Amino acid sequence: MIPTAEPAQGNHRATYREVLAEPRFRLLFSTRAVAITAGSLRIATFSVLVFAATGSALLSALAFGIGFLPQLFGSLLLGSLADQLPPRALIAGGYALEAAAALLLALVRMPIAASLGVVALAALATPVFGGASSRLVAQWLKGDAYVLGRSLNNIASSGAQLFGLALGGAVVAVLGPHRALAVSAALYLGCALAIRVRLPRLKLGEFGGTPGSARGDGGAVRASLHGAGLLLRGHTVRRLMLAQWLPPAFVAGAEGLIVAYAGGRHFAPGWYAVLMGCLPVGMLVGDLLVGRLLRPPTRERLVVPLIALTGLPLVGFATEPGVGVSSCLLLLCGFGLAYGLGLQRPFLDALPQDGQGQAFGLLGSGSMTLQGVGPACFGSVAAGIGTGGAIALAGVAAVLTAGWIHTWHPPTSPVPVPNYSTGSQNGTEQHACSSPAQ
Repeated sequence: MIPTAEPAQGNHRATYREVLAEPRFRLLFSTRAVAITAGSLRIATFSVLVFAATGSALLSALAFGIGFLPQLFGSLLLGSLADQLPPRALIAGGYALEAAAALLLALVRMPIAASLGVVALAALATPVFGGASSRLVAQWLKGDAYVLGRSLNNIASSGAQLFGLALGGAVVAVLGPHRALAVSAALYLGCALAIRVRLPRLKLGEFGGTPGSARGDGGAVRASLHGAGLLLRGHTVRRLMLAQWLPPAFVAGAEGLIVAYAGGRHFAPGWYAVLMGCLPVGMLVGDLLVGRLLRPPTRERLVVPLIALTGLPLVGFATEPGVGVSSCLLLLCGFGLAYGLGLQRPFLDALPQDGQGQAFGLLGSGSMTLQGVGPACFGSVAAGIGTGGAIALAGVAAVLTAGWIHTWHPPTSPVPVPNYSTGSQNGTEQHACSSPAQ
């Protein structure tokens, strides 16, 4: 089972006000929210643009998801840079790259394949500057404040994605798709400038990297592959990553079938949008309540029940319920996704100090990739057993994941942890069962 924090050190419950009192976190938080809005606007607009040019639903869907899969390759090939280069330059440069990609799509008439390539290339850098940003949050927010910082980021992500998609429809209708892409570029550029001007320039060693190691034997790519391999071979880190990857992937698989489910049940037009909105609303409520009202050890004890809560409501779709019941089931499913808050401290405690940036980048890119694969897998299953049955199967998979996590037991002896600067294995791994909250 997920071990809890030691009572003497891990029982302090932070507040959102305490987290937002840290000015450097506020900067990263606000620019990230704006960047997610810009990304959602770009994704929706680019998808519309591709469909208008080709009339192909397949190409339009590919345009919608083309930025997801390359993130995994970016994390594997370039992830070590998140721990080696100054974070201000990385984060500002990442937002500037996204701005350039959106501006290129807005101003240059390219073949569809070239346009998809531009978005995919920009996505390669996302785990690098995203990992650097997450590393700074872990460095500046300690103990339960770090967990609530992650909670705020989750809340902002959900809200910004919804706002960005809605904004995309309005801006495209008023300005047209090319000008809407220019608006996305302007938002990204504003984030880059804010980071460049307001984020302090950390001196050598302040951000925990080991300069020069990324340029060592074989360069950044070899260092990144080596670091990712060491992380995934670590028993504790690998399990905690899978625990954060699998349930959202199953939920995404179910979410991808909502439109087809609503159509097959002949719900009134527009109800599919209400059903799709229930998941993020449930997640927002869950993050707020679990993050604000529960103490750290309680959150960690509730990881397994909350994962089960993501799956059990989906199993109810086997009976093909109507609109009202379906909405309630999806709200409960979204609420269960707050289980991730109980994994934040154990995951951070299990990471080596000089590999945190790459670990956060790998965590995010792996999650995005599996959430892209989930709808394809369960969509294929739906062709044989129907959409209600496929959604229920996704719920069963989430419940089985909860059962698997329930079987975990703390290790009985310390395990060596990798030294990312030399490739050797020195020191002792910090296990979630014994290390205090940071």
